[in-house]
Amino acid sequence: MLVSDLNYDLPEELIAQHPLEERDASRMMILDRHLGSICDSQFAEFPALLRENDVIVINNTRVFPARLFGRRMPSGAAVELFLIRQQDEGVWETLARPARRLSLGSHISFDDERLKAEVVGAFADGRRVVRFSCSDPLEDILEKLGQTPLPPYIKRKNEPSEEDRERYQTIYARHKGAIAAPTAGLHFTQSVMNEAAARGVQIVEITLHVGYGTFQPIRVDDLEDHEVAPEHCELTLEAARDLNDARESHRRIIAIGTTTTRALESSINHKGRFVPGSRMAGLTIKPGYEFRAVDALLTNFHLPGSSLLALVAAFAGVDQVISAYRRAVESRYRFYSYGDCMLII
Repeated sequence: MLVSDLNYDLPEELIAQHPLEERDASRMMILDRHLGSICDSQFAEFPALLRENDVIVINNTRVFPARLFGRRMPSGAAVELFLIRQQDEGVWETLARPARRLSLGSHISFDDERLKAEVVGAFADGRRVVRFSCSDPLEDILEKLGQTPLPPYIKRKNEPSEEDRERYQTIYARHKGAIAAPTAGLHFTQSVMNEAAARGVQIVEITLHVGYGTFQPIRVDDLEDHEVAPEHCELTLEAARDLNDARESHRRIIAIGTTTTRALESSINHKGRFVPGSRMAGLTIKPGYEFRAVDALLTNFHLPGSSLLALVAAFAGVDQVISAYRRAVESRYRFYSYGDCMLII
């Protein structure tokens, strides 16, 4: 299918620039993919829609402060590095802005003199491989110098705030390694988690470190020609056991977000068994894909023509999803990372 089949018109003012005051105050559209019905609700009602013995699966990855601002030496020209993948100890693949200022061999200094970098690899698309040199652990310096890597469609006059350090992170984030938040999980509060558990719902944690592939633009016309870059994921022995028990007893598995969905679908074998372990999730889910791991999906509203929207369309059908998105626009839902959500059952 063509990528253009996943387009829809979105007024810029519907792109959420800030989180709501309360995490669970978001609106929630409910799409029944079997009946084709749509209704409007609130995320606070999510636990009431769950059945006893349902299993909800959350991605416990934690976003690290992956944006660095420095200066090219000796000119002093300002540059930005967005860390996207570690290649080796102290060596990172990054997105550089402006890339023209950072040619092979360029040196970068940062406000904290303990950190310096050299460009050791350059690509035409703006990616740069840099080797950091620092006297203290890089992770510690990033916590001090790095900024929250908000998506480019969040356009503010000011840089990310301290509020973003908390709100662009799920309440259950624990394993550091993501450069973007699993945004469907941003709606959850401890109260919502407790209410779900009180209804007899089991909560299972998995890890997928959201990487550049999740939000990399599709630069081809035919969706079949696009592949999402692999991302590291892990399914513990306990999580695999719980999910296999759910499958055997015909309980619903509800994925919280597209990243969770990709991790689950990448961790189930041809016999329908979840396999524990660490792996690179290289699966690209497009319309026509047959889901084996997930029965329902909670997700935010995604960019037109994106790989995330392709996954949602694969789960619920292209026509139904695009129709639902158009209704969301008409109903003034808030879109993208800090926006509202959709429950697909």
